[in-house]
Amino acid sequence: MKECKVEQNKSKCNCTYEPCARKGICCECIRYHRQSDELPACYFPKDVEKTYDRSIERFIQTYKR
Repeated sequence: MKECKVEQNKSKCNCTYEPCARKGICCECIRYHRQSDELPACYFPKDVEKTYDRSIERFIQTYKR
């Protein structure tokens, strides 16, 4: 297994929730959000991410064509 590149991941993370302890630890972030039937911030464009609605329904609505 490869080593987690936390600092590199943080530089690409678009999550605006500042007290997040999982920032840069993508495997923990995905696990956390999936437990709540959500997707992480990186699945959403900036304007949608800042609403904190990370539901699967919002994801589908955002990318539905």
